[in-house]
Amino acid sequence: VQLVESGGGLVQAGDSLRLSCVASGRTLSSYDMAWIRQAPGKEREIVAAINWNGAKTYYTDSVKGRFTISRDHAKNSVYLEMNSLKPEDTAVYSCAARGATSAQPSITISEYYYWGQGTQVTVSS
Repeated sequence: VQLVESGGGLVQAGDSLRLSCVASGRTLSSYDMAWIRQAPGKEREIVAAINWNGAKTYYTDSVKGRFTISRDHAKNSVYLEMNSLKPEDTAVYSCAARGATSAQPSITISEYYYWGQGTQVTVSS
């Protein structure tokens, strides 16, 4: 599976961005998907995750109410809508996948084994 992210960029605080992750090589219909970010000098963290059928989602506390994860099986894609961006959201955002058909998406980074190359999101104050 190859995952390719797009949609990152340089924005001002309060702006919005929509990240996209398109998969090739295999359908993602039986995979949990996650958006994981890493800021300079900080550990990676799962920002949002969605289970295989899109029924359940997870958000880290700092983005609840601002970010929305979604997926489109027909397009083999997953998205992250980011609103009211803050400077502390600055990071490289990667999408990741793991094969699973459980009720809840995994929120353990080590369980994701397909990764994209990442896209930079920079939010200026």
